[in-house]
Amino acid sequence: MQSQQYQQQRRKFAAAFLAFIFILAAVDSAEAGKKEKPEKKVKKSDCGEWQWSVCVPTSGDCGLGTREGTRTGAECKQTMKTQRCKIPCNWKKQFGAECKYQFQAWGECDLNTALKTRTGSLKRALHNADCQKTVTISKPCGKLTKPKPQAESKKKKKEGKKQEKMLD
Repeated sequence: MQSQQYQQQRRKFAAAFLAFIFILAAVDSAEAGKKEKPEKKVKKSDCGEWQWSVCVPTSGDCGLGTREGTRTGAECKQTMKTQRCKIPCNWKKQFGAECKYQFQAWGECDLNTALKTRTGSLKRALHNADCQKTVTISKPCGKLTKPKPQAESKKKKKEGKKQEKMLD
């Protein structure tokens, strides 16, 4: 009985030993399979940065359009390319189609010039456009005359129509 137990223990030990050898061989072959790759050389491009022209609308003065980009370099594969762009139609075009400003409320009317003004600070510039930091715009003031007393005449007309309806 003891010899059977001894043989079983020996078999278990042999199986464990073989499993250990097998695992070591697998790890070693996995490491051997991985050849040390030389680090890829970072190829520095001789190409310069892209320089973009302003967006030119396809039709009208806003909406979809295109812009051209160029770059310099002796070994550049691509030195020119065209890109689609869009000029929002609600931007103030007098300050450049690629410059967006945040405007303050309109100021008081200047009685000498009959104009009111407001200033805007640069909110966004598309594609590195040259934009002014602040801009000022002005517009004519509304009519400065006192409102005519038309309200009274309208009220009288309404009252007259109401009375006519009541009589009918």
